[in-house]
This record gives sequence, structure tokens and C-alpha cells, in this order.
Amino acid sequence: MRKITVDEIQNTVEDLFIKANFELPDDVIDTIKKAIHIETSPTGKEILNHILKNAAIAHEEKLPLCQDCGVSTIFMEIGQDVMFVEGNLNEAIQKGIRNAYKNNYLRFSIVKSPIDRINSNDNTPGIIHYEIVPGDKVRVMVIPKGGGCENMSRLAMFPPSAGIPEIKKFVLDSVLESGANPCPPIILGIGLGGTFEYAPYLAKKSLLRKIGSGNPDKNLDILEHELLEGINALGIGPQGMGGNITALAVHITEAPCHIASFPVALNFECHSHRTKEAVI
Repeated sequence: MRKITVDEIQNTVEDLFIKANFELPDDVIDTIKKAIHIETSPTGKEILNHILKNAAIAHEEKLPLCQDCGVSTIFMEIGQDVMFVEGNLNEAIQKGIRNAYKNNYLRFSIVKSPIDRINSNDNTPGIIHYEIVPGDKVRVMVIPKGGGCENMSRLAMFPPSAGIPEIKKFVLDSVLESGANPCPPIILGIGLGGTFEYAPYLAKKSLLRKIGSGNPDKNLDILEHELLEGINALGIGPQGMGGNITALAVHITEAPCHIASFPVALNFECHSHRTKEAVI
């Protein structure tokens, strides 16, 4: 049994959220650079160049990539041979979030209740997803999830008779309806199967996959490319100003489901795709 102190988790969470808010990942930057050469709209090209310039300034001057510093979302893959010691794990994670946001002038985006709308003033509580996996390591993945793109997310409970054409239509109609709201070019996470609550989890976790990594499932990889082509043919373009780069990537994860249902969830992510991870 390997022991890990909760302070180590706290410090890791704090560090990851600081870096995530200030540094656009290399896979996103590389994909945008390639997109500039593909984009046919002069306005679209200019917007993509401004996105890269903004990322460079944020990195150099330690400024937030976006004014919306998001919901602090964490995915933790915990090895079953790990024991957390010297404190409460959940409290340590929340303290890591609190320190990152309060000490680095990141905007507080969390209200204590959706009804009274009183700000928590430290961006907690964060949303934490735990998964137990083999081994004695802990993988911590963070994503500050902005509200504009999150609001465009969708869930549909299709009948088992639904085919790929119907699923494609749902995806394309949802992206077209979203327009400029999710700050395109987007990354679209799709969860297929599971249950009512599990499909959105799959969709959001799909966003953590590196852009360009390819889906290990051959059929899903083909579907991702087909959907990406279809989305970019909609003409929404960067920031909704027109063009042929509406999405940078489509990532799909599937899971077994009930014989009577076919859940499909879409989780939209904006061009400011802020993800960081560490293995302890």
C-alpha cells in the first residue's frame, strides 16, 4: 500500500489550476496553427491569429487566458493500492482550488446556490470525479470549464432503433443552434451509451484526450472525422463570424447501455481549452 499525503494532492491541484488558466496546451496551439492555413475566411484567419496572440500574452505575463476562469472540474484516477493520509482528501482538493484562485486573481465563477446567486468568493466547491483504477499512482486531470460553452451542452435519450444518421443530425443541429455562444472553434466531447447521468460524464471526460491523438476504436475514429467535417461545413466559423473552422476536434467515448435506450450527450468546449494533468 502506497501512502500519499493529502497536502501533496492539494499542492498538485493548486499548481494545475494555475497553469491551466495561464497556459494553453501545446496540442491546442498546434491545432489552431494548422487551422489558420485551412480557414478560408480572412476574418476567421484574423480571429485565430488573435487567439494565438492572446495565449502568448497570457503565458508571458501570467494572466488568465479568458475572463471566465470557469468551474474547477477535476477527474482523478486513483490506484487501488493508494492510501491517502494526514487529512481529508476532498477538503484538500477544495483548498487547492481556493488557493489557486484567490492567490492568482482568477475570477470567482461559483455561486453557492443557483437560486440565491451568492458568490462563494473562492471558486469552490469544485466538481470532482473519482475513478478507482489498478496500481499505486494517482492521475489528476483538471479543466476550468467556462459557462458559455457549458450552457450549450445537450443530452438526448434516443430509442435503441436510432441509427448513426439520426445521431449525426442531433450533433449537427445542436452545433448549429449553439452558433457563436460556445466561442468557436470548439472541441466537442460526445458520450454514447451508459445511462442518463453517465453519458454526460463520458462526454466531458472525452475533452481531456489530446487533440489529434485519434480514437482507439476504428469505427468511432471514422465517426469523429465525419462529424468534424460536417460541423466545419456549417459555416459558423471562428467566434461565429463565418468560415470553415467551427471545430478543432470531436472526441467520442462510448459505454454499454440498457437494451431499451441509447443515451447521447454533447459537452461543448470553447477554443480556450484549458486542461492540465499530473501523475503522483
